[in-house]
Amino acid sequence: QVQLVESGGGSVQSGGSTRLSCATSGNSYRGYCWGWFRQSPEKEREEVAVIDSVYMAIYADSVKGRFTISQDKDKNILYLQMNNLKPEDTAMYYCAAAANCYQTGYDALKAFLFGYWGPGTQVTVSP
Repeated sequence: QVQLVESGGGSVQSGGSTRLSCATSGNSYRGYCWGWFRQSPEKEREEVAVIDSVYMAIYADSVKGRFTISQDKDKNILYLQMNNLKPEDTAMYYCAAAANCYQTGYDALKAFLFGYWGPGTQVTVSP
């Protein structure tokens, strides 16, 4: 069983930066993919970024060049550095884990692969 808890959300002005953290426990990193997803009231859940089965970072086009996903395996923390934020980035952000994950590249950027989810943290970007 994998437990995930996000932190670091809040209110940010457009053009600003913030970093989300996700504390993970109850797992081995071997065989997992890790990801960040988001959802706002007016949109369906959206993929943001994942670390695939060969430890490559994959990004949605909407965040490419602005967001960076990373992992500290010693501390069991998944990060999402978010730069040049835009009002359309406003959403609830969720970290997630996919066990027995062998997908690579954009094949790993699929929410249905992920069976473990955190409760989410809100990010609000003001104009």
